[in-house]
Amino acid sequence: MVRKAPENSNCVFCSIAPDQILVEGPLALAKRDGHPVSKGHTLIIPRRHVASFFETTEEERLAMLKLLDEAKALLDREHQPDGYNIGINNGPAAGQTVMHLHIHLIPRYAGDTADARGGVRWIFPDKAAYWKEK
Repeated sequence: MVRKAPENSNCVFCSIAPDQILVEGPLALAKRDGHPVSKGHTLIIPRRHVASFFETTEEERLAMLKLLDEAKALLDREHQPDGYNIGINNGPAAGQTVMHLHIHLIPRYAGDTADARGGVRWIFPDKAAYWKEK
C-alpha cells in the first residue's frame, strides 16, 4: 500500500511506499534519499504537501526535528558516520527541485572529501574558504 496525500497525488513525496519509510510519526516520516550523496543520506519529510519550511506549523516542525534525531540515531548505529550536514533547499533559487519540503540529513565520513571545512558554504565555492581571506 502506498501512502498518498490528497493534496498532490503527482508529488513523489506524497506517494511513498511503506517499505521505504525508516521512521515515522503522524505528521512526518523519514526515508533514504533516492539520489544519495553519501552512504545513508536520509530525508525528513512532512506528510502534508507543503513546499516551504516557512509554511509548516509548529507541530510539523517539532515532528520533523524529532524524526531528525531518530534518523540520526539509526544512522549512528548502521554506519557510524563522523559528522553530518543538515540542510533544506527552500525555493528554486536555493536549488529546490521537488516542491515538497524535505530536510536532508547527510552523513559525513572522515576523508570523504579532501577538505570538509566550510561545509554548506561550498554552494558558493568562491566564498567557502573564508579562513583563507586576508
